[in-house]
Amino acid sequence: MKKRYKALAASIAARFSDAVQQVESSCGEVTFDVSLDRLLPVCTALRDEDEFGFEILIDLCGVDYLQYGKSEWQTESATDSGFSRGVNREVVIPDPVAGYDPRRFAVVYHLLSVQNNHRLRLRVYTGEANPPLVPSVVDIWSSANWYEREAFDLYGILFRGHPDLRRILTDYGFIGHAFRKDFPLSGNVEVKYDEEQGRVVYQPVSIEPRTLVPKTIRDDNRYSPDIKEPGGNG
Repeated sequence: MKKRYKALAASIAARFSDAVQQVESSCGEVTFDVSLDRLLPVCTALRDEDEFGFEILIDLCGVDYLQYGKSEWQTESATDSGFSRGVNREVVIPDPVAGYDPRRFAVVYHLLSVQNNHRLRLRVYTGEANPPLVPSVVDIWSSANWYEREAFDLYGILFRGHPDLRRILTDYGFIGHAFRKDFPLSGNVEVKYDEEQGRVVYQPVSIEPRTLVPKTIRDDNRYSPDIKEPGGNG
């Protein structure tokens, strides 16, 4: 991490010590987790205080960490299940009484300070709330308007205080939230033109679920790092 970014991280940690926690980065970017209940005060201070001056929200996106770090790719044999959500249909609309893992859903903010030439990444977890809920930052950065609508549409994350929270990429009859990790790859419904009714109608998806096998292990000598053709590239 560059010296000036180390200084920025130290300043943020000192200024918001009770509300943020720095996240280790492998690419040198400054990232902090922010407490859900302190999100708006922290964002307001990051925008208004001259030491920080993050006047621009470049991007905002949702994240679903369901089964994060648990991968069948960490194996020396070919997978026999493929991408499970292409085969197993999950509950699209979850039980409204059940809560989520507190660290399943998150919202990530990418900030830019033109005056100080700094970039910053913030992340806030939505907690156990069902549906996921975080405060809107539209009143702090107006560019968050459509970004928050996108996160709502694709992840089902609600933004308290948003002036017009509705779908932006899918249509009004879409069921579920397509970027959630438990959303089936083939979707739930499809549309077609019904000649008898003279209009476009919804119907259950007709694509048959199938198991994909994306990984094949080969152990023959073509792939041995110890065998090289003389004068060749491999």
